[in-house]
This record gives sequence, C-alpha cells and structure tokens, in this order.
Amino acid sequence: MRIPENIQAVAALQPDFMGFIFYPKSPRFAEHLDIATLNALPKSIKKIGVFVNENLENILTTVAKYDLDGVQLHGTELVKMCKELRKAGYIVIKAFPIAEAYNFKVTKTYEGSCDYFLFDTKTDAYGGSGLKFNWGMLDEYIGETPFLLSGGIAADDAEAILKIEHPKFAGIDLNSKFEVKPGEKNVELLRGFLNQLR
Repeated sequence: MRIPENIQAVAALQPDFMGFIFYPKSPRFAEHLDIATLNALPKSIKKIGVFVNENLENILTTVAKYDLDGVQLHGTELVKMCKELRKAGYIVIKAFPIAEAYNFKVTKTYEGSCDYFLFDTKTDAYGGSGLKFNWGMLDEYIGETPFLLSGGIAADDAEAILKIEHPKFAGIDLNSKFEVKPGEKNVELLRGFLNQLR
C-alpha cells in the first residue's frame, strides 16, 4: 500500500494488517508515504513494514518515522535481528520461500523469535511471483509459531483456503492478484473475497 486514497479504502474493509514495502527494488516501494494517512488508520489495523536484507538501524528508523507496529522480513535475516526487533516491542513476521522440496526444519531456529512465519512461493528474486506453491506441503510444518500463507492467492481461492485445517494457520497475505497495478489494490475485488472468508 502507498496511495493515500487506496489506503483509506482498504482500511474500511478492516484487515488485521496492512503492509508497506520498503525495498527499493520493488515496484511497490512505499517511499514518501503520507504520514497523516497512516496516523489516521484505526489502531485495530497493524501497520507492517516489509524489508529485505536491510540493516537494523535503517529498519528502526523507518519504523519510528511511520509509527509502524511491526516488520515483515523477506530476505535472509538472522534470528538475532528478529529477536532484537521483537524485544523492541514490534510484531515480527519472518518470510520463508517454499519450494517443492522444502524442508520446514529451517524454521526451527527461528522459533521464539518471531510472532508469525510467512510461507511464500520460492522465486529467483525477492518479492511476489504471483505463483502458488503446493499447499499440501503445509502438513509438513510442525512448528509452534503461527504462520501466514502467501504466494499467488487470488479471488477464486476462498474455498480452498477455508479447507486448510492446520492448527497454526493464522491468516493470508494478499497482494498481486488483488491489484489494479503494483501498489494499488482493487477494493471491490478485495471486499468480495474477504466477505467469502468471513
């Protein structure tokens, strides 16, 4: 999210989280966000900054500037960074790219240092691919940290999502399949999809 009017329209749908990407190489790079728009968001919507291999000082500076509630780390960030951000009082979401031969054991090191894991489709570059991985692989995850599902989720996936019964499945990350263009959401499409899920 980065356009004030679009942020306000999506906020009216009452999502739990709203993401702002602070990765310069992303077409959704949220540089020069309107602080007044963010400050006007309901407290019930947690503002999450998305970072890729950024240093801790820059993350903390950005989080403070925009009064964010948490971070989503989408690179190869270490457990130490997750712990420091969580200790500072922020929600920490750590993304893990999932391939067909993925071993969920890699998440074990991060147990206790993150509020959520995010399982996304593995790609050659950082950022969304708009593609799904095999959701059946989620059964292999036996960790204690709740997870969010990401990767190519589209408006016709509501039925499949409602069938996921994993005890640690906490929510979904919606992005490219609900966009008019990078950084701008299709509000009507989102509304219809969220109504199906709710």
